[in-house]
Amino acid sequence: MRIADTKETVTMALDTLRANKLRSGLTILGIVIGVMTVIIISSVINGLNSNVSNLVESLGTNVMWVFRFPVIGVRPTTEMLTRKQLTYDDAMAMRDLPHVVAVTPGLQYRDNRGIQGTVAVKWGTKKFEGTTLEGDTASVKDVYDLNMKEGRFFTDTDVERASNVVVLGNDTAEGLFDTVDPIGQEVTIAGSVFTVVGVMDKQPQAFGGGKNPEDNKAYFPVTTFHKIHPEVLDYWISLKFDDQKNKAAVQDELEELLRRRRKVKNDAPDNFAIFGTDSLTRLWDQITFGLFGLMLSLSAVGLMVGGVGVMNIMLVSVTERTREIGVRKAIGATKPMIMTQFTLEAMTLCAVGGIIGVLGGSAVAFAVHFFFPAALSPLWIGAAFICSCTIGLVFGIYPAWKAANLNPIDALRYE
Repeated sequence: MRIADTKETVTMALDTLRANKLRSGLTILGIVIGVMTVIIISSVINGLNSNVSNLVESLGTNVMWVFRFPVIGVRPTTEMLTRKQLTYDDAMAMRDLPHVVAVTPGLQYRDNRGIQGTVAVKWGTKKFEGTTLEGDTASVKDVYDLNMKEGRFFTDTDVERASNVVVLGNDTAEGLFDTVDPIGQEVTIAGSVFTVVGVMDKQPQAFGGGKNPEDNKAYFPVTTFHKIHPEVLDYWISLKFDDQKNKAAVQDELEELLRRRRKVKNDAPDNFAIFGTDSLTRLWDQITFGLFGLMLSLSAVGLMVGGVGVMNIMLVSVTERTREIGVRKAIGATKPMIMTQFTLEAMTLCAVGGIIGVLGGSAVAFAVHFFFPAALSPLWIGAAFICSCTIGLVFGIYPAWKAANLNPIDALRYE
């Protein structure tokens, strides 16, 4: 088919759209919805992936966690929940392992329902609710590369003396002190008075919108934390090692150390769990796999409905233009030419739906990014548009075949 004929075919298809705006709009609605679904969901997933990657990077790829049972992507069994707790001495023993740079045993307060973030911090007549209490050693800032907004972090000396000092999260300090300098101020937590020595910088988070719970924390020397809540002894141990290439060696050394300290028999499985930031990545990959499956299912339904609609309107178009087809065949149009014409018309119809879907989906994704992480993906935009054109090709073949196989004599007689 010549280029001029192709241009004429596309023009005829657009004229058909303009002449039957409502019918054409309803016909391509499924295509528009399917493409918009792909654009919006892929943009949200793309934005969340970027945020999760940044969060994992901020935690550090050379950070490991040790706890008595796995907590990421695993439902603990009864056996796991009844395991012996890790101890402060276990953490101190890890400091002597090769490649280990820093270790901190951490404790967090949870109420009798197992919920953290239920404590209020008071300063004068002001009170800030929902704060999480955490006890750590001074090494926690080295493990997580924590940044201070104001003041300092507590020191090893503060830990040794169980000093009544506290480092507040960014939101906790802002909620209590507003424009007042928090350093040196005294706050009341759990009935005791503590001196504020530092304020943490704002912490990164994976999901946009709302407050980050990590910014509403009160950090104490672990020995000071024991004075407030001596009943909390379930240590979460975080450690940082020197290089990612040594990860396997560090994990093997940790397993050997803990099996020996916890007196695990040779033929018995580990009664502890070692995991790192890659566990977060794997968990997120599982979640996004499900989201992509949902996206493909929703968009496939929309595109299939749109495809059926396109086939329907093209069959109607063939019937309406039967006499025109007969005239074209009478003056020399071949079957391939007729088939190409109607297939291109179907693809043009779907391409218009794809363009509207891309524009609509991009507009929605742009609006969403003000409230939730979203980033347009050129790859998925291209894939969605190509799918819309493919739908036109697939569902336009039968109407085109029917038009190409009309008997020219019968077609010319058609009224």
